[in-house]
Amino acid sequence: MTSDVQAALGRPTFEFEPHNCFACGELNQHGLRLQLHLEERRSWTEFVLEDRFEGWRGVTHGGIIATILDEVMAWALVAEDNWGVTARMSLEFKRPVPVGTKVRAEGWIVRNRRKLIDTAGQVVNEDGEVLATAEAVYVAAGEERKRELMERYGVRIRYARETGEGISK
Repeated sequence: MTSDVQAALGRPTFEFEPHNCFACGELNQHGLRLQLHLEERRSWTEFVLEDRFEGWRGVTHGGIIATILDEVMAWALVAEDNWGVTARMSLEFKRPVPVGTKVRAEGWIVRNRRKLIDTAGQVVNEDGEVLATAEAVYVAAGEERKRELMERYGVRIRYARETGEGISK
């Protein structure tokens, strides 16, 4: 889409059908139920983790943090009308992520190399202090698989003009 067309339509918002993903699915009663927000080349979520996701007392389990970072980095691809699977991911835990406190996770695309997409992500607290960082490489899905996934998740992209009208794609 050209920048002129995008400017005329407004910023896109993404809507999904309810699904069972452990990280972002609202149907998974045992999952994280992250509410993801997509922007151009990036994705983010804010959340408070319950103590059922605790590792050490009062601290979120590192595997849960890895899951959240993988999720926001993967959905950054979707924000660019792409889908992919994680090929490699590395994490650095800077500080404990306390349960019961609000934090934000964000992921973004660093470089798109056709079939391989490099991403980065971080988890920050309300003061902006970085608690964890990640880098990952995703393998892009082919066009047929991308269509299947968009259908499966019922992805709808809506554009809102400045007047507030919505246009569906």
